[in-house]
Amino acid sequence: MGKATNPRRVADNEARSKVRMLRISPQKLNLVASMIRGKPVEKALNELAFSRKRAAVDVKKALESAIANAENNHGLDIDSLVVSEAYVGKNLVMKRFRARARGRGARILKPFAELTIVVREVEEAA
Repeated sequence: MGKATNPRRVADNEARSKVRMLRISPQKLNLVASMIRGKPVEKALNELAFSRKRAAVDVKKALESAIANAENNHGLDIDSLVVSEAYVGKNLVMKRFRARARGRGARILKPFAELTIVVREVEEAA
């Protein structure tokens, strides 16, 4: 008598990937995530591969993970996948300080972000 499995957090035709503790500002990460929202995964991967933003490497890795989850864990066809959701959340903020003149200090905030990508299988209209 085993433990009951967790219910799926996404629909049957979807797969999800989540990356936590990305050492980049959520605002900068959201600029890259907004580039791929609503696009087919092949086109999204191409855009991320040729993007000049530093966050594009992490977003591409998360998208590839979501595609692998869709194929291996849920048996979805990778040729008909579309990025249905790509959203960014805040995570912790490391607080540091920099010594300034007259014994003062200036705060340095080093934010972390988390990224969630959901891919959905769509039926092509023939």
